[in-house]
Formats: sequence, structure tokens, C-alpha cells
Amino acid sequence: MAVTLSEEERARYARQIILREIGGPGQRRLKRSTVAVIGAGGIGSPVIAYLAAAGVGRLLLIDDDRVDLSNLQRQILFGTPDVGTPKAIQAASAVARQNPYVSVQTTVARISAENAPGLLAGADVVVDGCDNFATRLAVADAALDARIPLISAAVGQFEGQLATYRGWEADKPCYRCLVGSAPDRDGATCAEQGVLGPVTGILGSMAALEAIRAVVPFGQDPAGRLTLLDLLDLRFRTIRVPKDSGCPACGRNRIQHIPV
Repeated sequence: MAVTLSEEERARYARQIILREIGGPGQRRLKRSTVAVIGAGGIGSPVIAYLAAAGVGRLLLIDDDRVDLSNLQRQILFGTPDVGTPKAIQAASAVARQNPYVSVQTTVARISAENAPGLLAGADVVVDGCDNFATRLAVADAALDARIPLISAAVGQFEGQLATYRGWEADKPCYRCLVGSAPDRDGATCAEQGVLGPVTGILGSMAALEAIRAVVPFGQDPAGRLTLLDLLDLRFRTIRVPKDSGCPACGRNRIQHIPV
């Protein structure tokens, strides 16, 4: 069934439809698309807000956490009355207020190696902004197995990193090509080391941009590159991430099910 845009939708998205890189065809592709967002926190909040505003047709929001007072410094979808309520549910309410043309499916549960394939089923893109390394591995493995582009974003204090992974392609790395497989790599959390709110906003906005790029390709393909942000001194650096031929997830000797 062909996807069409109503007159109200054309008015709503007018400023991006006039971009030659998007246009009407790109906007219809966004409307047809499904994006899974892992984590509705500091990174996930701007991701969700900007994808909803851009007209992504369906969002899958996966988060097992509840809004805490300490979240309000950076998690822009929530306010004081939301403290104690599930983040995914409140994020869905925010989307409903923002754009009635976006449908939202919420899962108030932690994504794991066991449930990730089912939770990500049907997604065209996955955006991972969680703060748990084992969860990141589970999401990355499921996205790789399903051949879903993975946008991975992380922050800490004044720093961040962002990358797109399509490891099933012969010349592109997967997430494990960068980080390996040891689940004990977890560093300090934001609660332990702190983070400035706009840092999460910048990374979340950039992750949303890459999710839109994955649906409506424009500019240079970012897969295979890692962008490092030092926002204390306002420095950006991009490095190449080579595909690891020995990677157990996407290399020549791939293992189908990798424990995490």
C-alpha cells in the first residue's frame, strides 16, 4: 500500500521536505519507517523528540527505568510530575503531544540477549543510547543478526562517541569489532562521574540525525567511522574502525550465539 502525506503533514514537515536530500519521497520513507530506541534517558530523549518531529512513522521505545529527580537535569522529555513513572510510557505521552502521526510501541523491560530479537523485530534502524555494556552487546548482536543498521551513542562527563554499524556488509565493522566481547568493560556511570546535560543533548541530536540518514541516505556514509567528541574543549575527531576478520560476530569465523 502506497504511503501518502496529508496536507497537514506536508505543512508540518515543510522545512525538511524542501531539502533536496529529503523531498517528498524521503518524507514518505520516513513515514514508512520503524525505529527502535533503546533507552529513553539523556541520549534517548532528544533522539525520540527529533525522530517524532521528523515524521518517523513508528517508534519502538524500550526502557525498564523510571523517572528520577536527578534525571530532569538532562532528560528533556520529562518534568517534575513524571518522577516515579516509567520512562518509556512518559516518552510515548510526549510523542503523542508532539506529533499525532507517529505511532509508538513501548516496552517497560530491560532488553537482553534473550528478548532482543523479538523486541527489535520489524525495525528499520536501531538507536542505542543505554548505559550498560552487556545491554549494548545484546542489542548489537541482535541488530547484526537481523541486518538492522545500529546507531550507537555514548556519553560521559564532557565527552561522547557516535558510530553507525552494519557489520553484515563485507567491508563494514560491527560493534564488537570496536569493543570486543568482555562484558566487564563497563566504566563509571553518569551517576558516578557526572555529565553535563547539553552533552547528552548533542549526542542524542546527532544520533537522531544518523537514524534519519539511515532511512533516507544523504551525504557521506558514516558506517565504519567513529566520531569522538570532546565538548570540554569543543573538539571533534573521526577515526576509522576497521572490520576485524577475527571478530566472533561478523568475521570469517563467526559464532552464531555469543554469550554476554
